Amino acid sequence: MKTAAVVMQAPEALALDELELDAAGDGDLIVDIDWSGISTGTEKLLWTGRMPMFPGMGYPLVPGYESVGRVVQAGRHARHKVGSTVFVPGARCFGPVRGLFGGAAARLVVGDDRVYDVDAGLGEQAVLLALAATAYHAVSCGGRKHPVNPPDLIIGHGVLGRLLARLTVAAGLPPPTVWELDAVRSEGARGYPVISPEADTRRDYRAVYDVSGDVRIVDKAMPHLAKGGEIVLAGFYAEPVAFNFAPAFMREAHIRAAAEWQRPDMLAVRQLAEEGRLDLAGLITHRERAEHAAGAYRTAFSDMHCLKMVLDWKGCQ
Repeated sequence: MKTAAVVMQAPEALALDELELDAAGDGDLIVDIDWSGISTGTEKLLWTGRMPMFPGMGYPLVPGYESVGRVVQAGRHARHKVGSTVFVPGARCFGPVRGLFGGAAARLVVGDDRVYDVDAGLGEQAVLLALAATAYHAVSCGGRKHPVNPPDLIIGHGVLGRLLARLTVAAGLPPPTVWELDAVRSEGARGYPVISPEADTRRDYRAVYDVSGDVRIVDKAMPHLAKGGEIVLAGFYAEPVAFNFAPAFMREAHIRAAAEWQRPDMLAVRQLAEEGRLDLAGLITHRERAEHAAGAYRTAFSDMHCLKMVLDWKGCQ
């Protein structure tokens, strides 16, 4: 069984290719993908060759961890049924070609325990659930040992920053302030203010969440932090994050890194989205047929008007 898939052969060398799929087992599903999203964070680092090394890293690879499709075959031990609409956070089913993260393909073989049922009514917007779960986890992961500090300042107004702000407002909390440098990205706020950092005179933020990926962000945010406040690193940082110690010392600042979302985060945001409490509208700005993937990835990584690019795979099965 073969599939069309996006393959990065090397940095900035990407094409749609035909790959052989691994055989499905009793606990696996075969999923025909309808849509997959392009990440301008981790996938852009793969594209540019700046992704830090970690287990499984290397080329050639199939990117993508924001895929939605329909189950067309289910193993005898699988609980999902044929016809179910599911979110797939990636797969490793391409033989010698790495699945990093392995979701950008027309058809996937994936373990039944890795996918999530989603309401078919969400349509293409369901690809946003991974970023919504990332935003949710950035807040909730701080509550295991310490009180949860929801954001009152968010740095960056891309899709992740918007979802984090929308989740905060949906929870009935005071609307956060959002910093954004780009005039285009400053538009589209829903119930919260977006300003440039230079215009912000506050010095009492209790919880600053960075989703910009700027490795210098700690020093930029520190003058605006209240004593004992927290800076949460919720972006992805390709270079060492460094900061001056004295300002952090004077404020007794807490600095926390938020990692990958977990199953409870996905279940929470899925429920919020399906109940209409988390608004996903207006975040997908660009769409392209999967046959034109090479151009779609370039647009996603270079066009500031592009918040989220979605590939349509329905003509490739």
